[in-house]
Amino acid sequence: MSNVRFSDKMNRMIFYNEGDKNMISAVDLRAGMTFIQDGKLIKVLDASHHKPGKGNTVMRMKLRDVRTGATYDTTLRPDEKFEKAHIDTKTVQYLYTMDDTGFFMDLESYDQYEIPVDTIEEEMKYILENMEVKIQFYGAEVIGIQLPTTVVLRVAETQPSIKGATVTGSGKPAIMETGLTVNVPDFIEAGELLEVNTAEGSYVKRAGK
Repeated sequence: MSNVRFSDKMNRMIFYNEGDKNMISAVDLRAGMTFIQDGKLIKVLDASHHKPGKGNTVMRMKLRDVRTGATYDTTLRPDEKFEKAHIDTKTVQYLYTMDDTGFFMDLESYDQYEIPVDTIEEEMKYILENMEVKIQFYGAEVIGIQLPTTVVLRVAETQPSIKGATVTGSGKPAIMETGLTVNVPDFIEAGELLEVNTAEGSYVKRAGK
């Protein structure tokens, strides 16, 4: 990493490390970001601040090794720094899954990409055949998919609706057509289409029948 020198408006000489722009502190990591740790590509699934009674603030993280699909919980110091992973994306269509591999196609070039299902297990709970998503690349390596903010899924199974129920009730679990379980209002019935937030796996609103 090299030092770069430049002058500000008052002609003072300022130095900074050129490598700093490729680094990110643990305190700035957010769900969905990808960074490099010990040569491994790591994706942040969840991040939160935690301050023990008498200790220093730490970052509680749920992380995934992008290449193996393994997930784990850890804590990091807020000032720990990691190399940013520069991720490119391309819009593709999900075709099908066969032999534990998901197949996706570029609708412009018709190139097909294969991703092991165990590395995108959580994302697959939101995807239906022919749905468009973004495939993620680290250089030429396909490393995962990026979901839209919300998706529309059909309720496959849930308890019968409760007469007079409102959206402010405690709700009930509903199993969607992909196997995803979502907490929904008591008035929701099996067969309905729902809009679901992909970041939180939460009910947004009805989307028809």
